[in-house]
Amino acid sequence: MNRKIVVVEDEIDIRELIAHNLSRDGFEVETALDGEAAVHLIRRTLPDLVLLDLMIPKMDGLEVCKSLRKDETTSNIPIIMVTAKGEESDIVLGLGLGADDYLSKPFSPKELLARIKAVLRRGKLEQNQNGRDRVVFRNLVIDVSRHEVSISGQPVAFTATEFKLLHFLATNAGRVFSRSHLLSRVIGEDAFVYERNIDVHIQSLRKKLGALRNMIETVRGVGYRFRGNV
Repeated sequence: MNRKIVVVEDEIDIRELIAHNLSRDGFEVETALDGEAAVHLIRRTLPDLVLLDLMIPKMDGLEVCKSLRKDETTSNIPIIMVTAKGEESDIVLGLGLGADDYLSKPFSPKELLARIKAVLRRGKLEQNQNGRDRVVFRNLVIDVSRHEVSISGQPVAFTATEFKLLHFLATNAGRVFSRSHLLSRVIGEDAFVYERNIDVHIQSLRKKLGALRNMIETVRGVGYRFRGNV
């Protein structure tokens, strides 16, 4: 079955060009031209990925992203934010709200397809080479087969990227990884190379881990490591 992508873009020419290239590559595509329509469409169709423009009418891309992440039925759908803006603050803000990647206009069809495929691959978290498809530290449980994380028995929603990052760090507890290493192992070689991405994802992970936030330790000048004994 073909992967389904919802494209949210109010500029007709760009929307049609994106839809054409994605369809030609085998994706099933549905489109929306404003934020309100996008939220309704995404909740109804539950696509494999959302390509979300930042500057859209009625409800901007940031509000759409927040709305999708708050809804349990859509919280794990990968989101790539697309915008004409390229400022560092915009990138950090989009990732902080739960976007999985960020693409700045103008972009080529080849780059677009590479980013989409990279993000979709993250959602297919493969079993760790040690066979640890269920990782437990204290009251934290990471269940790969069910793609779920729970703390003290209560489920906690993570994006596909956050889930893979947490699982990678937890299955390599005690080892320190640089930002560039985490980018290549978790986000992918063909993703947007911007090391600040990792910092934003780590910040989001810690916030969701709550009282267990100190399990992810910052090693100054090096990167991050998971400590399950704190």
